[in-house]
Amino acid sequence: MKLTPEQRAQFERDGYLFFPGHFSPEETKVLTEAVPDLYSKRAAFNVREKGSDAVRTNFAAHLISEPFARLARHPRMVEPVMDLFDEAVYMHQFKINGKMAFEGDVWQWHQDYGTWLNDDLMPTERAMNVAIFLDEVTEHNGPLMFIPGSHRKGVVDAKHDLTTTSYPLWTVDNDLIRQLVDRAGGKQGGIVSPKGPAGSMILFHSCLVHASGSNLSPFNRVAVYLSLCAVSNHIRRHQRPEYIAHRDFTPIEVLPDDCLLTPYPVEVPWKDGLPESALRTSPDLIETVEA
Repeated sequence: MKLTPEQRAQFERDGYLFFPGHFSPEETKVLTEAVPDLYSKRAAFNVREKGSDAVRTNFAAHLISEPFARLARHPRMVEPVMDLFDEAVYMHQFKINGKMAFEGDVWQWHQDYGTWLNDDLMPTERAMNVAIFLDEVTEHNGPLMFIPGSHRKGVVDAKHDLTTTSYPLWTVDNDLIRQLVDRAGGKQGGIVSPKGPAGSMILFHSCLVHASGSNLSPFNRVAVYLSLCAVSNHIRRHQRPEYIAHRDFTPIEVLPDDCLLTPYPVEVPWKDGLPESALRTSPDLIETVEA
């Protein structure tokens, strides 16, 4: 899947692209039906909400579940990122965020690259998120909020918030958020929230400042977030466990476009549980070999 010149220009300007209904209801159903089994597991890869049993984030489903292993190799998701980077990519992180009805907590204002830089020593922002809606996203169930064009600011100051929610995050302070929103148009477009049916997809820049509110509605808002990184830009430190920040920098080889509906063979090496190695961390720099 190649991006048009108009789409590339829009991405450079706004920092994101939205593709409503990018995956069919039949394709999305394959993924949605695999989520309850993943969420039911009592394992480190399921981070639950503060004071609740609801899953906030499930990590590394592509190493555990065959449907998500196929999604991780889907050309409609991988090829646009390769097109923008003009380079092969690997999977830096794979999450299924469950903003569950009544219990889904906030995600504070942040840049994803801020975390990847501070925690993982990713050299540059040549990495990108792909979000795929597994539920319809409306104004009621905690949609993502973007500040258009905020990626052009580069890496901004952030502080490590360890207390607001159950998941630590490098967050942006309110004064800077006000400035960025005003620069993007204030009340006239300074914050946007892509909404649409299950199967919709968003590509967004790793420096795009974003957040989401709590979900007080009776409607779940589950979404998959795949963080793809240019192979030459792989992380240089294993400070976080492997199930959160992956250490296999092998370029992704895409499957055929019908891979969600056809059971092409895929490896799921963690289907029987996390290996001990997936829990190890190290503050040391990774030794790299220059070509």
